[in-house]
Amino acid sequence: MDLFPIRTDEDHINALKEIERLWGAEPGTEDGNRLDILMDLVEHYEDQHFPIEAPDPIELISLFMEENGLNQTDFGNVIGSQPRASEVLKKKRSLNLAMIRKVTAAWKIPAEPLIAPYHLEG
Repeated sequence: MDLFPIRTDEDHINALKEIERLWGAEPGTEDGNRLDILMDLVEHYEDQHFPIEAPDPIELISLFMEENGLNQTDFGNVIGSQPRASEVLKKKRSLNLAMIRKVTAAWKIPAEPLIAPYHLEG
């Protein structure tokens, strides 16, 4: 089994091709073990070279709303104020702890990503 660290874009492409070839291999077989190792190597390379930053709290709420067919009015109903919902979504006002608790309870979005710092506009 010739496995080695992925150090270049070419190594990455070749590893992805090999993963595609091995996809569906039985776990515990030689091909299955090779697939597991290659996937770990690719994940490590991609984490280092293509990091994905978490969205800020307002982006997270906006994504949740979009994915669930919700709008600003729905957000206002959750936090208790339409004008505040507008200000928060436009990043004119910060989420406060009471709002975060309401969003977490109503929409089951974990509180941890909602308490992350973010910049207000203006």
